[in-house]
Amino acid sequence: MASFELIKSEPLFQGRAFKIRRDWLKTPDGRETKFDIVEHGGSVILLPIDEQGNLLFVRQYRHAAGTDLLELPAGTRDGNEPYEDCARREIREETGMAAGRLERIGDFYLAPGYSTEFMAVFLATELSHNPLEADEDEFLQIEKIPVKKAIEMAQRGEVPDAKSLAALFLARPHFNKYLESN
Repeated sequence: MASFELIKSEPLFQGRAFKIRRDWLKTPDGRETKFDIVEHGGSVILLPIDEQGNLLFVRQYRHAAGTDLLELPAGTRDGNEPYEDCARREIREETGMAAGRLERIGDFYLAPGYSTEFMAVFLATELSHNPLEADEDEFLQIEKIPVKKAIEMAQRGEVPDAKSLAALFLARPHFNKYLESN
């Protein structure tokens, strides 16, 4: 497959959680085009499962969507923070629980058409109460939902969050014991 060639790149905006740049590229057929790219340092999403087989979701207001959304806990890496360290911190900040066991079960680009954000997915088990203070702009409500019900809700379109849907899909092979018992 023919490749694109980067001609130049220009920073446009520096925000709190991301940067925006404009890239000019030469296409495989020789034309010039430009892309606006969101540069993001990466993030994690967690599937915390308690001893009763419930997934811990967070409900929070998402201004861009204009509504409260039900999502799996997630968060952004601090600089080059290892993904597992980020996952250990974020689960405590968002759910008040620490994971005795974290297993990385997959990863994906969140929106590769315009963003560099890469997400690592962790299954979190052996949970124990060990909160960290939440970010000052986060107002989260924890909702415990049985694994089977969470999957059914996702299939009915009741979890309209792409990262949560992708994480649930990646975790399906790990859910067998929860699906049989529920």
